[in-house]
Amino acid sequence: MGPEDLQGILSGLDLAFDDPRLIVGATDDAGVYAVSDDTWLVQTVDFFTPIVDDAYAYGQVAAANSLSDIFAMGGTPITAMALAAFPIEDLPVAILHDIMRGGLDKVREAGAVLVGGHTIDDPIPKYGLAVTGVVPAGQIWTKEGARPGDLLYLTKPIGTGILAKATKDGVIDHQVEASMVAWMAQLNRAAAQAVRSVGTIRSVTDVTGFGLLGHALEMARASGVTLEIDASRVPVHPTAFRQAKAGEVPSGTWDNVRYVEKDLDVVEALSESELAVYADGVTSGGLLISCRPELSAELESHFAAEDVQFWPIGRVVAESGHHLVLGGRPVTE
Repeated sequence: MGPEDLQGILSGLDLAFDDPRLIVGATDDAGVYAVSDDTWLVQTVDFFTPIVDDAYAYGQVAAANSLSDIFAMGGTPITAMALAAFPIEDLPVAILHDIMRGGLDKVREAGAVLVGGHTIDDPIPKYGLAVTGVVPAGQIWTKEGARPGDLLYLTKPIGTGILAKATKDGVIDHQVEASMVAWMAQLNRAAAQAVRSVGTIRSVTDVTGFGLLGHALEMARASGVTLEIDASRVPVHPTAFRQAKAGEVPSGTWDNVRYVEKDLDVVEALSESELAVYADGVTSGGLLISCRPELSAELESHFAAEDVQFWPIGRVVAESGHHLVLGGRPVTE
């Protein structure tokens, strides 16, 4: 489902509630609700069909992806509930066991506890989590806080949607697949801790299904600014450009391209397949962070202390006709 599909589904629905305790509704990475003067709840849910063949790895990736929205809002996950659909008559139950085991390991790694869940019999396997976290009152991160002069950081490579399709089609080697899975299974916990240690950063989102450009556009629109992204500095998984050129582009990625292109200024001429990489629907991607320049050295120091890889990929400027500017030439291999 592309971003325009989602907008169409939500169009006409009254998503506003007259409740002063609702801090953030259906406009950001997760919902936020004040349960006391000191503590806000952060809640999210996500699940999807298998992205890799290995059941345990699939469970890890799906759980990491579900937990990511809590970290992207500045929260600490405390509980999770598993959601699963599984063809119980057609596949060995051991597969579902391994999926659940992978997810459970990530819940524990995140410092949360699994408190239950729900499973249905369905011909197409699906798995994910509903996650609840907490954040001190007033200390959430949203997409609205980017300001002109800020520097942009990204904490994971993009291109996993393209590589996942190539994996299913059997056209990438095991080493590339293993690297892709390792990145997707990596929690954003350490990256979020580094941002939290700076203390005054307020604009963060995670890069997932709408791709780097789609989520950057959401941040730019919410903040009323333009994000300038340097294509040459964006980390891209090995072979993603080659696979995109070979046609291994999921249909959802083309939906993302159509979503951003009306508000995107591409400074250097890019091929259709190159642009697709920057709009590629990512699974369990990294954090996109907008940071004031005077805090950048401190942020980078905390990234190093938390052993988090990061890439400075651009900057925020005053709104300039387009909310997104993509400059520079891709480093294709």
